[in-house]
Amino acid sequence: MTPDIVNDSQKQLKSGFVTLVGRPNVGKSTLMNALIGQKIAITSKKPQTTRNRIRTVYTCGEGQIVFLDTPGIHKAKNKLGSYMVDAAESTFSEVDVILWLVEPTDYIGAGERHIIEKLKNTETPVILVINKIDTVKKELLLGYIDAYRKELDFAEIVPVSALKKDGMQILIDCIMKYLPYGEPFYDEDTVTDQPVRQIAAELIREKALRCLEEEIPHGIAVTIEQMKFKKEIVNIEATIICEKDSHKGIIIGKQGAMLKKIGSLARKDIEKLVEKQVNLKLWVRVKKDWRDSDYLLKNFGYNPDDTE
Repeated sequence: MTPDIVNDSQKQLKSGFVTLVGRPNVGKSTLMNALIGQKIAITSKKPQTTRNRIRTVYTCGEGQIVFLDTPGIHKAKNKLGSYMVDAAESTFSEVDVILWLVEPTDYIGAGERHIIEKLKNTETPVILVINKIDTVKKELLLGYIDAYRKELDFAEIVPVSALKKDGMQILIDCIMKYLPYGEPFYDEDTVTDQPVRQIAAELIREKALRCLEEEIPHGIAVTIEQMKFKKEIVNIEATIICEKDSHKGIIIGKQGAMLKKIGSLARKDIEKLVEKQVNLKLWVRVKKDWRDSDYLLKNFGYNPDDTE
């Protein structure tokens, strides 16, 4: 009887890496936040919100999943766009499972076909995740599943609603099937390996994305100039980078109203992150055409070398 008890206590765990890929605005960051039960990746209704790979960790009794949230795969128009697409597509050969997110439709456009061609060249198991099922009638789902099933040999097809957190456990169980046995990469309390400064910068950018007009968000970046932790307060100085003088005026707003709004919204989320009171000071600076400058891209944390 003793050997059985020993074997049970030494249950083999599974551990592996999973990338989330798809076109812009299909809900990758929302899904990742829902899966780990905490907001790490920023979200907005505007496409190309995610610019870097974001790594988060899900740990349970069966093992550990390390998720890589990636930028949306799109037709790049500048060096930043090329960096973002490379950051996504380079994960295909680096992980144990690929989650490909699509919207609920039977129309497979040029963007999806580009991703299909890329996925045909990988031996990594691909799980098709049909997101946003809360927006369509259930009886239509079988048709959407059938349309995609004809295009690629998927390991699994899982309909979910990341917004409503519907289908999360089913998706976790499907992922676990394809992970190798092995010890966890991180301790069980780790949720992300992202530095606090980087998450804070992204939270500020998220609020700017949500508050600003359509043409401006793609041309902004956020840098943390200073972050000082004291006993009961965190002092943060950050700069919002934009490409045009006219954009700077819009970001600041009349009598500084827009900048105050962005700062107020960001401060609330950062306080939840650091669990302290936050004193946030925001500045706005113009760096023309920074999205096509290798030097500035690296300066703002978008380093092409990180995707190799």
